[in-house]
Amino acid sequence: MSFFKKPGFSFSAFFRSSFPLDFYLNSKYLFRWLGLALLVGVMAGSASALFLVLLDLATSYRETHPLIIWLLPAGGFLVGWVYHQWGREAEGGNNLLLQAIQTPSSKKIPLVMAPLVLVATVLTHMVGGSAGREGTAVQMGGALADQLTTVFKLRPRDRKMLLICGVSAGFASVFGTPLAGAVFALEVFLLGQLRYNALLPSFLAAIIADAVTSAWGVGHTLYPVVEVPSMTVWTLGATLLAGICFALAARLFSVASHAVGNTFKKHVAYPPLRPVVGGLVLALVIWSLGTTKYIGLGIPTILASFSTQLPSHDFLVKLALTAFTLGCGFKGGEVTPLFFIGATLGNTLFPWLPLPLELLAALGFVAVFAGAANTPLACLLMAMELFGGSIGLYAGLACAVAYLFSGHTGIYGAQVVENSKHPYYAREAGIRLAAIKRRLF
Repeated sequence: MSFFKKPGFSFSAFFRSSFPLDFYLNSKYLFRWLGLALLVGVMAGSASALFLVLLDLATSYRETHPLIIWLLPAGGFLVGWVYHQWGREAEGGNNLLLQAIQTPSSKKIPLVMAPLVLVATVLTHMVGGSAGREGTAVQMGGALADQLTTVFKLRPRDRKMLLICGVSAGFASVFGTPLAGAVFALEVFLLGQLRYNALLPSFLAAIIADAVTSAWGVGHTLYPVVEVPSMTVWTLGATLLAGICFALAARLFSVASHAVGNTFKKHVAYPPLRPVVGGLVLALVIWSLGTTKYIGLGIPTILASFSTQLPSHDFLVKLALTAFTLGCGFKGGEVTPLFFIGATLGNTLFPWLPLPLELLAALGFVAVFAGAANTPLACLLMAMELFGGSIGLYAGLACAVAYLFSGHTGIYGAQVVENSKHPYYAREAGIRLAAIKRRLF
């Protein structure tokens, strides 16, 4: 023990001399990012827990008071006016986060993004909009995480990883899928490339955020464990064909949602009026449909698609309502509606393809999302987390095909094409999806 009491002794110098330098540096890196991921995970996980509770309350209220859909124009004006007054810098939403990750020397994400998107999304769901929840959780996680940039005076490269942690934590905590959340954050901001230097921080943030949300007593939707048949020539062909169908649905959704948004911006100059006009149209359409199955998250219909034959038009109606809701200015995510679109499309394909109903619904659930978000690996992991590991081979094929056939379209216009999907698209490398002319076919 006298050795450690020698004058000038330094634990840092001792460990550097006793262990390889890379071991010392990697240990320092691990504990540094463990601490940062813990902070991000606690903030994002707690925010997601609050959001999910409020979302359940809003959904329950809407379902017991169906006439509230006639408040869609008023709710739309409130959402639009609040963002116009206080949230102009946060209006970019997920795309703003992706741009900040791509150029980490850019302006800090405003903290106001978190409460604004939470309140606006809950209001959108309560009055009857067709929207999701991923966008809200990701924006809250990213906005909260970026506040630590100033607190700890982080360099741009560290800020990039911190933002990735925020995206990872938000996604993982809102769906209960830490593996998918971690990879989604690494995969989403550059099309065709993963950033492995942020792999450990992203996983740490996702795991912690998911645990924090669960610790608050907030649960997630449970989906059936899917039994899969043996792979044969017929099931392989059916999976590939289904993947193409899912890709076309993803392309249709991406093109439609951007087209609706551009149309409202072109013809309605005052932003708060866009969701007013859109809300009135939505209220009339929902009233004429005579059902609320296509608004909100649509979880009951998603679950039903695994066991019951549903009307073949379900996926198209949900696609149209969601594209219109988000395009006219209401807030929320696209992912859960994409789950609905994919699961019900898989249900529709059941009579035509030699695959079990629950397998087709599960494949559509993840593959349409893979094609629309250009995140096939995250969607493969999500399939295994939600439906069991045995689905991996089929999900991997369906997601890869959907990713390829969706082309350079997507729900996130700020995505940059780092590596094109096919030589045909090589000229589009280095370009944001928003700058590429969108083609349905």
